[in-house]
Formats: sequence, structure tokens, C-alpha cells
Amino acid sequence: FPTAKHLCSWAGLTPTNNESAGKEKSVRISRAGCYIKPLLVQCATAVVKSEKHPEIRNRYLRLKKRRGHKRAIIAIARMLLTAIYHILKKKEPYNPELYKKSDVLPVNREITVEQAILLAKSQGFRVMAVTTT
Repeated sequence: FPTAKHLCSWAGLTPTNNESAGKEKSVRISRAGCYIKPLLVQCATAVVKSEKHPEIRNRYLRLKKRRGHKRAIIAIARMLLTAIYHILKKKEPYNPELYKKSDVLPVNREITVEQAILLAKSQGFRVMAVTTT
């Protein structure tokens, strides 16, 4: 596989849009997905219950709040498959430090007024000038 995304797609671990205008689309699983996907889901479930890899458990807990248990488990399974891909391709051991960095928020979180206005506009807010009399 040229990239980890191709491998995840082949295994059936990529997010899909199964519904459009109320019509169900095909949810066909690739041939590999019927074997690899359940195995990775079981591995992901075991890893998030374990205390051995807190970086994966923390990621699962954050995802579960926003997306729910099933989607969070699929995301963790995709993360595991991506890690396996890179371990095999680069011939390097697993490095948990790569996942711990994303858990820690920056200490100094400041933005300028212009950046705040652009952020608010990108979120769909209408920014109005305040007039004082």
C-alpha cells in the first residue's frame, strides 16, 4: 500500500457518508474488512480498557465525548492500523511519545484581536462593531 490511508480504506476503517437526502447508500465492506476490521476493533477495545497505553486511552475518552463509543473505537482501530503500517514500513518500534504530544495543550494560548475576529467569522458568527455614545 502506498500510504496508511490506503491500507485503512482497504480494511474498511475510513469514515463514510452512508446517507444522502434520506436515501441509504451501500455500506458494503471490502473483503479484507470482514476479517481485519473486527480484529482491530477487538484490539482497540482491549487497548482502551488497559492502563498500559494511556495515550491511546486518553484519545479514546476525548473522542467518546464528542462522537460516541462506536465511532471512537473505530477511530482507535484506525490509529492502531496506521501505527502498525508505520512500524512495518519504517522498521522502527512503536513510539508512544508521538501520541502524547497531541494530548497536551499549549501552555500559552493567546491570539490577537484580528485572529479572534477571523476565528469567529470562520465559525459562522457575524462580527459587528460596538458603538459607544
